[in-house]
Amino acid sequence: MSTLRRVSAEAVAAACRSAVDPATLARAREIVDDVRTHGIDAVRRYAVQFGERLADEPLVLGPDVLARALAETPTEERALLERTAARIERFATAQRQALHDVTVDVPGGQAGHTVVPISAVGCYAPGGRYPLPSSVLMTALTARVAGCPRVVVASPGASRTMLAAAALSGADQFLAVGGAHAIAALAFGMEGMAPCDSIVGPGNRWVTMAKHLLVGTVGIDMLAGPSELLVLADGAADPALIAADLLAQAEHDVDAVPMLVATSAAVVEAVEQALSLQLPKLPTRAVARQALSNGWACVVPDVPTAIRLANRIAPEHLQIMTEDASHVAQAIRTAGAIFVGADTAEVFGDYGAGPNHTLPTGGAARFQSALSVQHFVRFQTWLRIDDSDRADEVRADARRLAEIEGLTGHAAAAGYRGGRRRVSG
Repeated sequence: MSTLRRVSAEAVAAACRSAVDPATLARAREIVDDVRTHGIDAVRRYAVQFGERLADEPLVLGPDVLARALAETPTEERALLERTAARIERFATAQRQALHDVTVDVPGGQAGHTVVPISAVGCYAPGGRYPLPSSVLMTALTARVAGCPRVVVASPGASRTMLAAAALSGADQFLAVGGAHAIAALAFGMEGMAPCDSIVGPGNRWVTMAKHLLVGTVGIDMLAGPSELLVLADGAADPALIAADLLAQAEHDVDAVPMLVATSAAVVEAVEQALSLQLPKLPTRAVARQALSNGWACVVPDVPTAIRLANRIAPEHLQIMTEDASHVAQAIRTAGAIFVGADTAEVFGDYGAGPNHTLPTGGAARFQSALSVQHFVRFQTWLRIDDSDRADEVRADARRLAEIEGLTGHAAAAGYRGGRRRVSG
């Protein structure tokens, strides 16, 4: 029996999952509205209901608790977290250095933009089935590199390692709950925790739908829902490596989507054989097997067709396992992150080789980017006219455009400047 269902290239679009799930959206709306109305009481009720916290345990942990967790972390584990943090910080720092204030001359003055960090950000890290300290580092540390003055981590996985990762990232608080109620709490604030201006981070469908609902109340990075991997392979690819990478993605979550586009049926069959050997040995096989049922395999005639299909799918992760993988990667225009060549395992990106692992899913890579320093800053524009005589052209054009649009107040405001400001009536 096939592990991955077969789909044709024409049916791929229907096989791909949308970033928005209507049923989850409806239930998430109820949770968000409950937290909006009842605040910490609603958050505590959900935390107890979902087994995240006991009724008498604090929901928000301060920097002293985080520092103690870091101090109690075994030396080897702490060194691992520190090495990973250093690579993430180095990449984020390079991104921040690429963002500059801008000043340009305009008639009669200057204009520009200033790069301004967002004041308060909430960083979500999955922590239910598998607590992910890597996601804490990816989000909170990047926010600190961007210069955000206040950083809150939220996760249901308040283990020592998660708290230690938050301490290494410089987090100010740790909200020890997850799901839609955590996202709502970050957005609205509650007793002991002020609201955030923006919320970032990966999560399950409940987290994703809550973020979707709260756009406008807060900023969000993207709809980063259940994880996806598309492997693009030709006859030169190693089926065992492909199977291992698909299973690594599948064990994330029962909603994960592993996908394979191959240039021959023989590659797909060989991958199926490798999956049948590797899956039974995987301790997380129950989750992985269910996730594999979400996935699919598609056979295409050649690599150019595979490239066109990958660009149409816009996957979260795209792993290229072909000859001349670098050349193929140059033709990809819509992927959250690209992993080039057989030696570049997608899991290296998950675990802090450098680039961020928070990525758009559900086809959102067509218009959204991986989480980066840019998600934690605003480009605040400004304009200054200090030589009125040299601004005649701008003033006249503004007045005329306002008249064309029928906005006479705008025209008058332009006209009062410069020599016209002494003209009454």
